[in-house]
Amino acid sequence: MSSPASRTCRASLGVLVVLQVVMLAALFTQTPPHPPLTIPLFGLGPFLGASLAVAVAAVLLGEATTRAGQAASLLAAALALLSFGPQKWFDPTFGEIWPAVTLAQVAIVVLVLVCLGAIRRGDPAGSVSQ
Repeated sequence: MSSPASRTCRASLGVLVVLQVVMLAALFTQTPPHPPLTIPLFGLGPFLGASLAVAVAAVLLGEATTRAGQAASLLAAALALLSFGPQKWFDPTFGEIWPAVTLAQVAIVVLVLVCLGAIRRGDPAGSVSQ
């Protein structure tokens, strides 16, 4: 049986995965408002692929229940900030993207709070639970 913290993290990661898959689909189909193909640092398609991979890895590693899961969950949250962070409130297309931005930001905050709470309490001692 999974813990409430694990279920909460898994749900938050699920939100981020779904939103990033939708972004990737909009990018591939160029459905407005789609993200740009590239940003100054890299192509967005490969970045979204990496972000999705880290989020899925976090689920497979145990989200908040293991050190590796916590690290992957926090990395997934950090990567999602590039697509859904506070800078998006000032994006010219914010009126079209606000539902995804707002939901993602809630998921990121929940994920960070649950993982940092587990780390602070010392819950997982690097052991795999389930």
